[in-house]
Amino acid sequence: MLSSLPAWAEEEVRAHLLIELNAAESQQDGCKLSFLALNGHPVGIAQAVFETVIFDAAGQVDRLTLLDFSDLPAARPRVRQFMIADMQCGDIGRILFNGVSTCQSPRLGDDACEAGLVLESKTDIEVTG
Repeated sequence: MLSSLPAWAEEEVRAHLLIELNAAESQQDGCKLSFLALNGHPVGIAQAVFETVIFDAAGQVDRLTLLDFSDLPAARPRVRQFMIADMQCGDIGRILFNGVSTCQSPRLGDDACEAGLVLESKTDIEVTG
């Protein structure tokens, strides 16, 4: 299955679970965040929900929220979008993946969403965990 992926994806699949903040777009009602998720486990994850903390540009906690990445099939990239209401993208300084709220996969262990988690950002917003 890996041979059908582009070269960059083959390398990232081995990271177990890669979540990349790929784009941040300010809109009238808030900031739309687009994440690229790539599950490098040999089987899919039925549901992945992460507890995240949004920090403002001054480094203070603005809110704690849950991001539901839904199902993440093995070795297939997925894009998930989330709206951060009443906050423009330029006002977000950092996103902290604080922990896993839900990780369901019948064939993987309880830590499938956390062990080997790689967080990246292609935006000015730092993503950590």
